[in-house]
Amino acid sequence: MSKYLALAAILFTATACGDTWGQRAVTGGGIGAGSGALLGVATGFNPLAGALVGGLVGAGVGAATTPGQQRY
Repeated sequence: MSKYLALAAILFTATACGDTWGQRAVTGGGIGAGSGALLGVATGFNPLAGALVGGLVGAGVGAATTPGQQRY
């Protein structure tokens, strides 16, 4: 079970991709939905429920983050 939690943590760290609040929410939701479905299949749960929960969490995390301040 701990390997699934580690995988979820790694996947959810990528949820804040984008420059604007809306972009981060949408990309976070997409990444979260895909991650949730994948984890649902891997753990034997319903992938649709995993995608729903992952999408909601990913969109929330993406919307709550701020863009990186690094300038190249």
